[in-house]
Amino acid sequence: MKSFVEQRIESLKGTVERVTFHSEETGFCVLRIKVNGHHELQTVIGNASCIRAGEFIECRGIWLNDRQHGLQFKAEHLKAIAPTTLEGMEKYLASGMVKGIGAGFAKRLIRAFQEKVFDIIEKAPHRLCEVEGIGEKRKQRIIDAWLEQRMVRDIMIFLHAHGVGTARAVRIYKTYGNKAIDTVKENPYVLAQDIHGIGFKTADALAQRLGIAKDSILRVRAGVTYCLQEYTSNGHCGVEKANLIKSAMETLEVSEELITQAISDESQSERITEIMVDDKACCFLTSLYLSEKGIAKECQRLLQGTTAWSNIDTEKAITWVQQKTQLALSASQHQAVALALKSKMMIITGGPGVGKTTIVNSIIKIIKTKSARILLTAPTGRAAKRLSESTACEAKTIHRLLEFDPSLRKFKRNVESPLQADFLVIDESSMVDVALMNQLLRAIPDNCALLLVGDIDQLPSVGPGMVLKNMIESETVPTVRLTEIFRQAASSKIITNAHRINQGKIPVGGQKGDTALSDFYMVLCEEVEDIKAKVISLVTQRIPQKFKMNALRDIQVLTPTRRGGLGTASLNIELQKQLNPQTHVINKFGHSYGMGDKIIQIINNYDKEVFNGDIGIIEKLDMEESLLWINFDDRLVEYELSELDEINLAYATTIHKSQGSEYPVVVMPIAMQHFMLLERNLLYTGVTRGKQLVILVGQIKAIAMATKRLQAQQRLTYLKEFLQQSKAL
Repeated sequence: MKSFVEQRIESLKGTVERVTFHSEETGFCVLRIKVNGHHELQTVIGNASCIRAGEFIECRGIWLNDRQHGLQFKAEHLKAIAPTTLEGMEKYLASGMVKGIGAGFAKRLIRAFQEKVFDIIEKAPHRLCEVEGIGEKRKQRIIDAWLEQRMVRDIMIFLHAHGVGTARAVRIYKTYGNKAIDTVKENPYVLAQDIHGIGFKTADALAQRLGIAKDSILRVRAGVTYCLQEYTSNGHCGVEKANLIKSAMETLEVSEELITQAISDESQSERITEIMVDDKACCFLTSLYLSEKGIAKECQRLLQGTTAWSNIDTEKAITWVQQKTQLALSASQHQAVALALKSKMMIITGGPGVGKTTIVNSIIKIIKTKSARILLTAPTGRAAKRLSESTACEAKTIHRLLEFDPSLRKFKRNVESPLQADFLVIDESSMVDVALMNQLLRAIPDNCALLLVGDIDQLPSVGPGMVLKNMIESETVPTVRLTEIFRQAASSKIITNAHRINQGKIPVGGQKGDTALSDFYMVLCEEVEDIKAKVISLVTQRIPQKFKMNALRDIQVLTPTRRGGLGTASLNIELQKQLNPQTHVINKFGHSYGMGDKIIQIINNYDKEVFNGDIGIIEKLDMEESLLWINFDDRLVEYELSELDEINLAYATTIHKSQGSEYPVVVMPIAMQHFMLLERNLLYTGVTRGKQLVILVGQIKAIAMATKRLQAQQRLTYLKEFLQQSKAL
């Protein structure tokens, strides 16, 4: 094919009738435009940071006769101009660019104000109320949206000119407002810190286009912090300094001297803290270092003093509660209740079926007789809901308990305004990371007793740290570890196999051809494509037919990873086709969504009170307003289309994202392609998410490896040492 230079460059002008395709990331677009003197619409392909139907475009380029798509104008330069014809203005307003104006209101506005409509919106917006159906509320929405889209367009053009995709422009505008471009020019690396979806590499590419040198200390300091954050995203609170230097040198391609200087500068600025761990120099993010130190300090405080029920006769109380509940406590349960009644702070840990719920209920019933104020909490909405159901008492998520204020980005409950409680239970405490645990412990008053309940053998928290494990290993907090499986639970193969896995034994279950129904099966096959086909078949046909389960509500596919043929991305596309085969009207951030789709929140959104791992269903769409609503546990939450990078499809999710949740049915593909992730606590966590049925699908070699491999990667933390130091003081 000839280059642009070799072919005749032509100009083309026209009105955009339809945007056939537009990538927010790259700017690539396919447009159908109306050109004066031509009856048929012309196809234009090119790049535009933002393009809308109704706009007038001027472009320079060449005509191509594409084998598949026919005659097209390939634009080398494409410039969009606000429309000047009434028809173009109406299309422009109806394109969804301004929330609050759809096709209906676009017609009314054009009818009312003709060619002056843009001037009215911009310079005399009070007149919008002259249009039927536009009141004060809608008027303000139109004004705000008009200003936002104008600013966002400027930001998009600026970013696009510097080689950056434009999908994050709305969030950049919302973060920095009218100062967005100035902020980015001054220090583009702030984008990586402040904007979800923009990483260091994107910010770095922008910085270099803006003229920031590769060896600039501004760049190297930002890069060092980025490399350290990469370690914390894998659960570490810090990293050996030598490893950080090596990683930063590979990422930034600068000298070791510059990296060392940047680490020193970041330490001086108190963003990084340097300490010795096991005689090795380590670097910690200061925020995480202080959180671990704070947890140790708060634990030491909470271990002091006595409870309001410290003089209770524990034997009489336990006899009374057994009569009340008509449940006989085992020796281990008896010991746990007795210790909890005497302890100011205590941990109860153990796997499924060992009676943790019975113990918690017994303790609560006894303490209630002392008129104690009792609070119950858990890290996720689903875990809090389960805790409420099992105790018949209200339980809240930790964020709700601490009354997070989105406007201030702070918790209202803290040292100055502590929780009003005499006894606090934290369930699923293995899921709580160091930052959140520090905030929670700080808000507990001196007189309050604390009970942490969790399963130490599950995966650690998604966020940094291993709080529960470090507390137990420090031997500074009284701990009861339950191992006895009770008779009723022992009849479940899910529970017995969870304990087998925990003991390093390969699970056993129903095999192909078994006639009796079980609650645990292994479907063995070798090829990845066979595993994938079996998973799809089980979810969409075999389980719903054989076990009368609803494929959407009851069945959850859990997989070790996001990538590959057995990753969430691939499985979600296939399962969406089968389970929700509709026209998916929203295409955003590489995903397609429609009514009835099952989705998962992938970051914490404190404003919406929706958190990483929460699963919901899309229940309502309003394309005119560019909004959709997702039902999370009977609560409808509103999303703008620009916020959809916070969600993913959830027909399949990672095992990590499933922590704190339970599902009627779990289907789990396990293959050697997951080699790096195959660990005992991963398999154990996945299996223990299933309540009524668990099916492992995959290679026996991979299942065996996951069972045998114990904590291949330990997280670097310092909480255990802090706790032991606090006790020694």
